[in-house]
Amino acid sequence: MKVLAYILEIGKALSIFAASLAFCACRSQPANSAPTIVFDQVPRANSSAPDQTPTLRGHATGARSGQRIVLYARNNGRWDLQLQSGAPSTKIQAAGRWAGLTSPASEYAALLVEPDYRPPQQTESLPAPGPGVTAFEIVNDQGAAAVLPALKTITFGGYEWAISSGFNYRAGSRNYFDPANVWTDSKGALHLRISGSPSRWTAAEVMLTRSLGYGTYRFQVRDISHLEPSAVLTLVSWDGVGTEQNRSELDIELSRWGYIKNDNAHYVVQPYYVPANIVRFRIPAGVFTHSFHWEPGQVTFATAAGSGGPGTPLLKQHVFTSGVPVAGNEKVRISLYVFHRAEVALQNGDEVVIEKFEYLP
Repeated sequence: MKVLAYILEIGKALSIFAASLAFCACRSQPANSAPTIVFDQVPRANSSAPDQTPTLRGHATGARSGQRIVLYARNNGRWDLQLQSGAPSTKIQAAGRWAGLTSPASEYAALLVEPDYRPPQQTESLPAPGPGVTAFEIVNDQGAAAVLPALKTITFGGYEWAISSGFNYRAGSRNYFDPANVWTDSKGALHLRISGSPSRWTAAEVMLTRSLGYGTYRFQVRDISHLEPSAVLTLVSWDGVGTEQNRSELDIELSRWGYIKNDNAHYVVQPYYVPANIVRFRIPAGVFTHSFHWEPGQVTFATAAGSGGPGTPLLKQHVFTSGVPVAGNEKVRISLYVFHRAEVALQNGDEVVIEKFEYLP
């Protein structure tokens, strides 16, 4: 009997120990493992082999039924959606495998998305995981983790601004943006510069790090009468998503767009090629304050001399009520760049000074 009791006690202890191990094993496994995306193949870097099919391949773990893969390729600071037989996404096959065609690029991105997600055709920054996007992964053309330019910022007008770097398209012109062309002076004014030489001009741009939405935006700009015809200063609000003609964009453009006799100022609700969406006028020498008051269904642009305070006569004002974008993820940008498709090419460097920026909700 004593032997039997001993055996029973041993059995009981082993059962408790086994249950404890099972409990610990269960606790060591995450209840819901986060989905992941892995690239297994990217096009060989700088390959021009005619028999090479530019294909991206990989696998996803933790994907739910119905989720799909969206592919992007990045060149000149812009992510372009890679269509698959005309569709914006590709299916996930057995064992989580996926594949899709791509154009050659410096970086590639794969997003794991919900079935009803609508990816932008073009974007400067990929959406982070959130509504519609479950996971994403970015690699360079060597298949290694991509190292994108580090964000540099500057404080101006009481706000933080990101400084653009690298190649980007503006108004269909490819510009190289150099952070060295952006600074503030002892009085807090923002300086933007075009530097270099005709063989390689470098431009300047800053972007608010957050969206402000509806309200009044005011920019006090020092004399721009010295700008060459192909230099472009833009004071805009847009979200960096879509195409050049469709970015929920409001523009104040200070440029003659490469032609000596052109007016040097424009108010624009993009797309610009709709006649009712653009107003042209001329600004004389001197300091002017440009503004736009944005509200649902309407935006009012105005230009006044000096600080544009109460009672200051307006040089120009225009109200748009058609095609006005809805507030969303847009951010204000101040850009000085070169319009390369100009009749009169840029000959010398240029510099502009934004003395003040204000936002009134």
